[in-house]
Amino acid sequence: MIRLLPDNVANQIAAGEVVQRPASVVKELMENAVDAGATQVNLIIKDAGRTLIQVADNGSGMSDTDARMAFERHATSKIADIGDLDSIKTFGFRGEALASIAAVAEVELKTRLKTDDLGVRLLISASKILSSEPVQCASGSSFSVKNLFYNIPARRKFLKTDASELKQIINEFQRVAICNPNVEFIFHNNGTQLYNLPAGNLKQRLTGIFGKNIAGSLIDVNIETSIVKVTGFIGRADKAKKTSSEQFFFVNNRFFRNPYLQKAVYKAYEQLLPSDMHPSFFLFLDVNPADIDINIHPQKTEVKFENEQAIWQILNAVVRESLSKYAVTPSIIFDMEGAPDIPVLERNTRVAKPEITIDDKYNPFKTTVNPVHRKNEQFDGWEQFYNDFNKQAGTFDVSTLNVEPKSESKPEQKNVFENDTQKKRFLQIKDKYIATPVKSGLMFIDICRAHQRILFEEFVRLFQTGSVISSQKQLFPETVELSPSDCMLIQSVWSDLENMGFDIHSFDNSIVFHAFPAGLEKANAKNIIDEILRNIKDDYNSSTWDTHEKLALSLAKSESVKRCGFLTDIEMEYLVNRLFACQMPDINAEGKPTISIVEIENFFQN
Repeated sequence: MIRLLPDNVANQIAAGEVVQRPASVVKELMENAVDAGATQVNLIIKDAGRTLIQVADNGSGMSDTDARMAFERHATSKIADIGDLDSIKTFGFRGEALASIAAVAEVELKTRLKTDDLGVRLLISASKILSSEPVQCASGSSFSVKNLFYNIPARRKFLKTDASELKQIINEFQRVAICNPNVEFIFHNNGTQLYNLPAGNLKQRLTGIFGKNIAGSLIDVNIETSIVKVTGFIGRADKAKKTSSEQFFFVNNRFFRNPYLQKAVYKAYEQLLPSDMHPSFFLFLDVNPADIDINIHPQKTEVKFENEQAIWQILNAVVRESLSKYAVTPSIIFDMEGAPDIPVLERNTRVAKPEITIDDKYNPFKTTVNPVHRKNEQFDGWEQFYNDFNKQAGTFDVSTLNVEPKSESKPEQKNVFENDTQKKRFLQIKDKYIATPVKSGLMFIDICRAHQRILFEEFVRLFQTGSVISSQKQLFPETVELSPSDCMLIQSVWSDLENMGFDIHSFDNSIVFHAFPAGLEKANAKNIIDEILRNIKDDYNSSTWDTHEKLALSLAKSESVKRCGFLTDIEMEYLVNRLFACQMPDINAEGKPTISIVEIENFFQN
């Protein structure tokens, strides 16, 4: 009854943990390239990794024998005995990556040692070596992974959209690139270069990945204790994002996730950020390898610390210190013009006691004239003016002014209600809510959420009907600078934005708005882009998504009022009527309630 599984079946089962998607292949191959001592790594992607994933490096390379052995399960050059697990400083060490990749794809490897004249070319499919031959190639290694999951149709079927899979690949690329700023990385997607990151320091690497605007928002972090050394950068509070896409933890140069330590950073920003904003941080923890366990997760993205609580306290303290040390609030600049010149006293200078002259004969209680009206050279003529004013005040007549009463100066508004009882049926509270009586009590309407629901359904209706939306040209085009990955995401919905009436152009990782849809002439281009990016990024956890609904949601959120100020009765009635004309008036586009009804009788029950 008990039998051993064939190697190809066992490899495919094992590959399910190591290779979950194209991004998993990118992660393993790039980490192997860095471990091989490469100073330059090239990543080439086609069709979000479905067709091709190629990673070429100029590392140490392999011999013919090593190239064959590398595709065997648990074959590795990183460890030799159990003691090596306590001092792991390389990315890979379990020897499962290449065997798992070869089990679910067609792999071509070209590799050559620097000391050899010829390299070797291997072709492997479904864990079987199809051919092995000498080849002329550059020193280092070049892995080409083609037709991923070709022999597991179910796994390939459940891959997400190209945009979603490409975003995951970009995430893995960024994680490896950030923790290795001394290595040059180049990334091409479908023939287009997304990243060209020359070797440099950490700040240059972050600027190359996230755009030059991030340089001015970085605050240096550097502290060393007996438990952990913390270095890197945190972002200024006023540059916080609506997404947590710029948050990176590294331990011993290895990316990891840890919600517990993440709370330590958020706690330091507690009084500086709104609840819906996320700080940026790029923090590197250096600890003794014997004090952590990096082998508790198949993807090696979780790490177990021996002194986790102490690291939490240290991390929270260093972030707080950095925020205060680098003056997150602007410094006060004093105006020194006209200030007295205070001389610097010498060491032996004698300081005289100040003297005050007092008029002993002055008695304020015997003064017959009000001190305010005392004749003085400075106020010569004041008494005469005061007397003349009193005389004129006695004969002052308000009817001589050509001013109408305030109540009559306001133009009469047209009464849109049938009778006086309906005239005051709307009441605005705190510039945010509308209260109106209903049969069971009082109904409160959130103005911002109601406006968002109205705009959302209008934009969705325009998409569904395919109506042509006119554009309004801008006198001065607006430019929004983005990181290469964000620019690529915006280009995925480019045609939809143009159909909506936007006239946009791309230039050097920037989006230039030349025209907005009619009715959105005063729209904020940066707010629109931020909302679109946030909705696209948040949706990567689902396999399918409606592009039109996401764009409609982004526009509705960016353009809905936050605090509208005073509304007239006509404006409030118009807003309420438009809300109840919607298909789902009781919730906004994000599923939050727009209406709350309070039953008055409940307040008076015994």
